Amino acid sequence: MSLSVEKPKDMVVDTQTFRSVMGRFATGVTIVTTQHGPQRLGITVNAFCSVSLDPPLVLICIERGSRVHDALLETGVFAVNFLSEEQEQLSTCFAGNSEERYNNFCGVASHTVATGAPVFDDSLGFVDCRIVATYPGGDHTIMLGQVEALEAREGNPLLYYRSHYLHSTGNES
Repeated sequence: MSLSVEKPKDMVVDTQTFRSVMGRFATGVTIVTTQHGPQRLGITVNAFCSVSLDPPLVLICIERGSRVHDALLETGVFAVNFLSEEQEQLSTCFAGNSEERYNNFCGVASHTVATGAPVFDDSLGFVDCRIVATYPGGDHTIMLGQVEALEAREGNPLLYYRSHYLHSTGNES
């Protein structure tokens, strides 16, 4: 059975309104990383979620125009690093187009676990994945990853809501 719902004639779904409404959904903040030859690459991502327990699958959505997009497809691997509230500066660095991001990996210490993708030494947790499928998603590519390794640590997550970072104290920045 198909349910058809008509959009009200005066409703406009433009980019600004869409961004404003979606900003009302609080998300955790992650950095997706990969190793492309000698270069470590990363990008701030909040379009991340778990998909399946058996097998363990997660998905990320990466803008097709980003510098990291093609590297992820070529390497076929990624790590999702969950940021703690003390790592706001990493989120900002990996979201920008700076020399620090592209030439110095935002100064963050990392290691590898299963796939060769960089895992932050001090993240709140991580999943290390192999890409098992990709799907078109508008101006993004949806990448489905099978989890090969993972770890969790104690701490408070960095949250994002209405274009601001939130901390466990309730303060915005």
